[in-house]
Amino acid sequence: MIVRKATLEDIASITQIYARSVLEEIVSFEHQPPSADEMAGRMAALTKAGYPYLVAEIDGEVAGYCYVSSYRPRPAYSKTVESTVYVAPKYWRRGIARSLLEGLIESCRIKDYRQMIAIAACHPNSDINDVASVQLHKRLGFVESGRLSGVGFKHNLWLDVVLMQLTL
Repeated sequence: MIVRKATLEDIASITQIYARSVLEEIVSFEHQPPSADEMAGRMAALTKAGYPYLVAEIDGEVAGYCYVSSYRPRPAYSKTVESTVYVAPKYWRRGIARSLLEGLIESCRIKDYRQMIAIAACHPNSDINDVASVQLHKRLGFVESGRLSGVGFKHNLWLDVVLMQLTL
């Protein structure tokens, strides 16, 4: 596996990974998958702003991707970023998300960001220790900062989000 900077050549794979997630999972609160052009525009905006955007590649195939974005637009938050990680299902439980997130954390430390926020969606009243994303983030040093109940509606469910934080 290679973790590297994402390029526009990766957009088709990134779009496919994200589209499936949007349609089949609760981890994204979008209801319709964005087009490849929209995803390319999002990547361009993030990388132009200097945010890290990475992919994990296995045998020439994009297995997953990650990036950070601004946590909030106000200037006081300029050193706080929000992380995003997606992995294609055929690569789940193979350490891809961990490798991506480790690379992202290191990239953010080099850029002198101070805090990284992760937001994990979960079913209402679920034990957050059973949420794979929460487990991953805890293993890398994130701590739970709070839970917002019923803030997202998707697949006919009101969903909670768990806020996690890592001091970089």
